[in-house]
Amino acid sequence: MDALRKPNCANSSPLTPLGFLERAATVYAESPSIVYNDLTYTWSDTFRRCLQLASSISRLEIGKGDVVSVLAPNIPATYELHFGVTMTGAIINTINTRLDARAISVILSHGESKLVFVDYQLTLLIQDAVSLLPDGCPHPLLVLIIDDEPASLTMDHNFINTYESMVEAGDPGFIWVRPESDWDPLTLNYTSGTTSSPKGVVLCHRGTFIVACDSLIEWSVPKQPVYLWTLPMFHVNGWSFVWGMAAVGGTNVCLRKFNASIIYTAIRNHSVTHMCGAPVVLNMLSKGKPLSHTVHIMAAGSPPPAPLLLRAESLGFDVTHSYGLTETGGPVLACAWKKKWNRLPAIDRSKLKARQGVGTIGMTAVDVVDPKSGVSVARDGLTKGEIVLRGRCIMLGYLKDPESTAKCIKNGWFYTGDVAVMHPDGYLEIKDRSKDVIISGGENISSVEVESVLYLHPAVNEAAVVGQPDEYWGETPCAFVSLKDDDIGKPLPTAEDIRRFCKDKLSGYMMPKAVVFMKDLPKTSTGKIKKHVLKELAKNMGSAIKSRI
Repeated sequence: MDALRKPNCANSSPLTPLGFLERAATVYAESPSIVYNDLTYTWSDTFRRCLQLASSISRLEIGKGDVVSVLAPNIPATYELHFGVTMTGAIINTINTRLDARAISVILSHGESKLVFVDYQLTLLIQDAVSLLPDGCPHPLLVLIIDDEPASLTMDHNFINTYESMVEAGDPGFIWVRPESDWDPLTLNYTSGTTSSPKGVVLCHRGTFIVACDSLIEWSVPKQPVYLWTLPMFHVNGWSFVWGMAAVGGTNVCLRKFNASIIYTAIRNHSVTHMCGAPVVLNMLSKGKPLSHTVHIMAAGSPPPAPLLLRAESLGFDVTHSYGLTETGGPVLACAWKKKWNRLPAIDRSKLKARQGVGTIGMTAVDVVDPKSGVSVARDGLTKGEIVLRGRCIMLGYLKDPESTAKCIKNGWFYTGDVAVMHPDGYLEIKDRSKDVIISGGENISSVEVESVLYLHPAVNEAAVVGQPDEYWGETPCAFVSLKDDDIGKPLPTAEDIRRFCKDKLSGYMMPKAVVFMKDLPKTSTGKIKKHVLKELAKNMGSAIKSRI
């Protein structure tokens, strides 16, 4: 048997999600792959276009190990580039379209991007970013993506070509470059920077293959779903569903921009079956009308409050709550549903669904441990610890940052920085980010627990709680709240009204000592509330924050 433990030439081919597209072009050849406004492509079209694109990119002497960046919204080109770029052996780097020029410049410099595909609406942004590159840093080549622009738009001299011209000029017979190893880098994604400076996360072919298949199985995605792109493709490659939709021959409904009305129209016009989003998307959809058919939505990001899940499901959205990080390439925990829970009252079901749950089948191990000793916490639903993960989809590391890599990958585990408890049934529940725990008079306060109570108030639209410096207690909870805009004519609650509402639901030390009303809470482009911004506001406002801003 020992002789058979070694790989042979037939079973040693590296795993890669790029093969999903080649297979889709055979199995789902004439089925729609991409729908965008009046445009529709089939999977045969998409495979051919990606090969032609890869051919043209290769002619620019870009290939294995080179970084190619994309600065564009959820349009067909962004989807195609995920395959077209990586089929050359290059590494794709999708950039957050809401970053400013300086942040983009840092990413281009740090990642050493050689080529950037830019949407026509972002040309000034990329030019400003390139102008800010440090002396001696080579400027990347720029390619302009034009789709629904005015006919009068002309290509700026800073761009070497247009996207469609490169597709048209490419060779449809191009032999795409397969990875030499499972561990070859596939993507370079930068963290959102909600709690620290963005870092370049390097994910490999094998890990991406696993998490893409894993997510489809966990979500019970059938063949040929209709997937609505509300989640940015630049955010961890759409949680790896960019690759996953090719695996199941899904229809990718692309949206350049969206709001609740656009989403509901797309659901109706295209018979959408699946979509993803942060809790902010759930919140947006919760104000709509009941659906005519069930739409499966995977929610991740900050823990969605139980009342929000309840509202969304009452409209016909079947919500699956998952958890993942940029460093995992997509969802790696999910609240795997048990049939017996269907017999529970709705509010109890929503509380269970708000938990992050258990590791997906592709994860080797998941635990909640004491961050100092590394010992598993008690499974009592009360003892807090840090979520740690182990599995093949974990990142290779942070680009050019071995120190940060060593801090989070140690003792055979990836330390997430998320504080959670483990329930007796083996399901874990996030209580906070380690950096967001409020320590007041020696007591640890979970901002998530306080936020969950605030969301129960009928007038509250969104809520975030941060620590505010206090001379006596060290810090105290400060609540930032936005109110619903559908209660026209009704008196708006005051800060004291909000505090009074919390009084019977929270221990005294957990009560928000200050309540700040905001029209909108600051968020990242992926819907995460920027708590570091709110912390700075709380710090600078002093201890008597009870005003409406």
